[in-house]
Amino acid sequence: MEIPYIVVDQLTPSQQQVWNTYFGDADRPRYIEEGIWRRTQEEATADQSCWSGGDDARRRLIHYRYRYGLVPTTAAPAIGLTDLYLYHSVTAPAGEITAHEDALRAALAVGGWKRAPGGTLWIRRDLKCKLTQFTLHPQDAVARRKLPQNYRSLDVQITSAQYAPPPAVRQRPWEVLATGIRVKDQRGTPTVVPDLSVLADHLPFQVEIGCGTSVEANIPPLHRLHEIYRVTDRQGDGPHEHRFTLSPTSDPLLHEVLTEPEEKTDEFTEMFRACFLAEPTPAMHALKDLHDAGHLVGPVITNNFDVLAARAGLEECFMRRYDQAVPDVEWVAGAKALLVVGLHADRRKVQARARERGFKVVYLDPEGFWHDGQFKPYPLEGPQDEDLVCRKPAAEGLPELVNVLAKATN
Repeated sequence: MEIPYIVVDQLTPSQQQVWNTYFGDADRPRYIEEGIWRRTQEEATADQSCWSGGDDARRRLIHYRYRYGLVPTTAAPAIGLTDLYLYHSVTAPAGEITAHEDALRAALAVGGWKRAPGGTLWIRRDLKCKLTQFTLHPQDAVARRKLPQNYRSLDVQITSAQYAPPPAVRQRPWEVLATGIRVKDQRGTPTVVPDLSVLADHLPFQVEIGCGTSVEANIPPLHRLHEIYRVTDRQGDGPHEHRFTLSPTSDPLLHEVLTEPEEKTDEFTEMFRACFLAEPTPAMHALKDLHDAGHLVGPVITNNFDVLAARAGLEECFMRRYDQAVPDVEWVAGAKALLVVGLHADRRKVQARARERGFKVVYLDPEGFWHDGQFKPYPLEGPQDEDLVCRKPAAEGLPELVNVLAKATN
């Protein structure tokens, strides 16, 4: 596989401008795509991890970090993947780890990787792969984590040949692991409202958006990443929880990467490609109209990395970070409500902080999705007793709000 790996070829002049304005010279490194999953087998995760007792302590960490940049071609420039970093660490009973390493060595042979002197490094054109087995993982030793005596760990690091991950990058998944599992919110009994006209009594308001607005722009939902990185044994397209992928002998991710790296890299870059090619939706333009009218104040609080709010002319406050457990939110003096659009898991507790400030919290979300001609419920996690829920998609609810508030102020 060759690096740079072309992700979007032959950019038009307008696409080059989008790159330069929102990706290449942005206020945060939007040319970096990063994700971390930590899955552990313990009593608190028994439903998904199949934990049954103290001897069940399997663990799987996935950390990826990709860098994109403009790549010159014979015609117009392209966007290419210039740095690739994929870290995969599993901890399991010794027999599973041995079988896992044997299977990986076989996959390396099938994929045409060449073993470098020393025995732990393999090379395939512009990629390198390193396997390291531990009786006691150094990170467990430092953290004084106790694992069953017969457990072992195997780390696999796949990078582009010229990239050497700095210590801060290598440490990041272990810092996330140390924060413990995410405790889900307990939903209260919110009031269901037919539309967002209630916000007329709570102006101005701030807004937080999730991937629902991105899906309307034809960006894959976040559970697509779970499928690509085999986070669960999910079947079909529904965003429901399934069992964690924890046993290394039934984990297909590395086999896919090692045997067909070009095909798997195309999947790895799928989300970034979709985000770059997407256009601001009617919902985003409605938010801009609400902002221009003075009804929406402050930056758009978002977990999304598609830059669509910024491309619609709005300031963004980006929350999906690994360097801050609770990222700062720019609260605006005089704001009276928080509108939450298409966001299901409140990982950063923005809504809780809004309630503490006395905000009315209003959700816009259909609380379900259509699949194979059937509407399947997908309840929100965060709403509490005093909150309001409007069960409409953003593309419908936000333009309606623009019209309602325009009539109310005329």
